[in-house]
Amino acid sequence: MVESAARRVRHSVTVKAPADTVFDLVADVTRWPLLFPPTVHAEQLERTGPDERIRLWALANGEVKTWTSRRSLDRSRLSVRFRQEISQPPVASMGGEWSLEALSERETLVVLHHDYRALDDDPEGLRWIRQAVDRNSRAELDRLRDAVELDGGGEELALSFEDSVRVRGAAGDVYAFLADAARWPERLPHVARLELREDTPGVQEMEMGTRAVDGTTHTTRSVRVCFPEHRIVYKQTVLPLAMAGHTGEWLIREREDGALEVTSRHVVLIDTVGAAKALGERTTVEQAKAVVRTALGKNSRTTLEHARAYAEERAHG
Repeated sequence: MVESAARRVRHSVTVKAPADTVFDLVADVTRWPLLFPPTVHAEQLERTGPDERIRLWALANGEVKTWTSRRSLDRSRLSVRFRQEISQPPVASMGGEWSLEALSERETLVVLHHDYRALDDDPEGLRWIRQAVDRNSRAELDRLRDAVELDGGGEELALSFEDSVRVRGAAGDVYAFLADAARWPERLPHVARLELREDTPGVQEMEMGTRAVDGTTHTTRSVRVCFPEHRIVYKQTVLPLAMAGHTGEWLIREREDGALEVTSRHVVLIDTVGAAKALGERTTVEQAKAVVRTALGKNSRTTLEHARAYAEERAHG
C-alpha cells in the first residue's frame, strides 16, 4: 500500500513584541500549560544543547492526548522544529516548525507549520486531525499574542506557592486519597460535588463544585495526569473569574527520617479583568494574588490534613 503525501497547514499571527521575547515563550515548553489553553502538562525528558525530547498531554477536539516529541531550538534562526516520536491515533505522524520573523524591533510574525498523516490515510481521521490542528494552533497563537502584548509574558501576573504536611504513613495511602477524587464530597468539607471520568488509566477529567467562605459554590473543571504513588499534576480548564490560568501538583516524597512530605503546589495567572469583576474595580494585582493565595491555600491545606489523617489512621490501625 502506497503511503499518501503528508498534509501541510500553516497558521500565523503578528505580535507586537520583540522576536526574542516571543521566542522565549515558544522555547520554554514548561510554561505552556499555564499559557496555552490546549496544553495540560509538559515535561522535558532530555536536553542536549539545542535539542530536547519532551512529552506533552493536551486537549485535542475535547479529548486528552499524550505524545513524545523531539524539538530543535535555533535562536539565531528564530526557529523551533518538532517531530512526534510516539503519536496517538488517529495520528500516524506529525511534525512542524515554529518560525518567527522580526518585522521590526517591536513586531514579530509568528508562523506555525504542521505536517501530518492519519493512520491508514483514513478520511475521518484526517478530518479529526485537521480540526484539532486548526483549533489548537489558533488558540496557541492567540494566547501567545495576548501573553506578550497584554501582560509581558505573564510574569508580573503569575503567582506560585506551595503548602506541605508531614505524614507518618504509606505513600500508597496518601496517593489513594488524592487520586480517588470521586469520594472527596464525602471526605472534604469544601467539596460540594465532584464528577470524575477516567477513560484512559491515569488521565482524569473532573468537574468540581467548591464551597466558598460566603457559602456560595463555584464550578471548575480540571484535567489531571496521575503518576502512581508519588505525583498528580493538573490543569483547570474552567476557572474562577479572577484566574486566567491555574496549574497544580500533588507531590509525595519520602523524608530522611522515614516520614513523608506531601506538598500541594499552585501556579496561577491572574486575570485582571476578571479580578475587577469579582473583587471590585480598584483591585490591584497584588490584592488579587492575596485573595487567590488565601482561598486556594485554605482548600489545599484542608485536603492535605485529611489525606494525612487517612494515611496515618490506616498505618496505625
